Amino acid sequence: MVALAMLLGFMVIEVIVAIISGSLVLLSDAGHMLTDAAAIAGSLLAIRLAARPTSANWTFGFKRAEILSAAVNGITLVVISAIVAIEAIRRLIDPPPVQGGPVLFVALLGVAVNLVAVWVLAKANRTSLNVEGSFQHILTDLYGFIATVIAGLVILLTGFNRADAIASLVVVGLMLYAAWGLLRDSGRILLEGTPENVDLAMIRGHLLEPAHVLDVHDLHAWTVTSDLPALSAHVILTDECFHDGHAPRVLDELQACLVGHFDVEHSTFQLEPATHLAHERGADHS
Repeated sequence: MVALAMLLGFMVIEVIVAIISGSLVLLSDAGHMLTDAAAIAGSLLAIRLAARPTSANWTFGFKRAEILSAAVNGITLVVISAIVAIEAIRRLIDPPPVQGGPVLFVALLGVAVNLVAVWVLAKANRTSLNVEGSFQHILTDLYGFIATVIAGLVILLTGFNRADAIASLVVVGLMLYAAWGLLRDSGRILLEGTPENVDLAMIRGHLLEPAHVLDVHDLHAWTVTSDLPALSAHVILTDECFHDGHAPRVLDELQACLVGHFDVEHSTFQLEPATHLAHERGADHS
């Protein structure tokens, strides 16, 4: 909330100076700052939604709201990048006059504001993709303001107005880089891909270690939301496990293995006798 208030206040100042000075890079920074503010506001909303309790209709609650927020952050970065890139190219071809002094002053002020915002958000829980998305917005904006400082100095000292458009394209590159990271990570979660730090072959090997485990199939791992990996598997046990009461002990071993070796606390195992596989529909034997 502190970072949000700072960004909104500075954004108003930046838009006014951008219009007066004719600077595209300041206007692009203001547009990026608007997405920063929207990202943080969306993050705050997502955090509130994620904290809501589960229900019969929403068995995981709204925990994935933060992933949707991160994806929206990535998309807004792409859209803003495209708009700024088109205008920057136009200004490279036909550069309008730009006042270097105001550009430099506001850029230096922007660096200071973003440094404070980065410091504030750096103390938050950045293992959350939602919070990390907001942090990347601010960090990219900081880099953009540094480019704007350089552009302002060049214009002020040399009168080379195209520096404004060149700095804008640098900002575009930074925004696209941050957008790619957010869209890649949020897309993997939304499409329920195997988490990057999870090796299913290694997990399968560990699950086969307990006595009485004959095979493991239908092994799936995914991420519900940041810091909440989940796993499910069908485990074939020897027939005597279902007659002598040993199956619950095997289940305890399997879950303890996941928690101890892979830090996966949300797991679901279907324990099966060997004869069950012959008539199991839709089984994935990989």
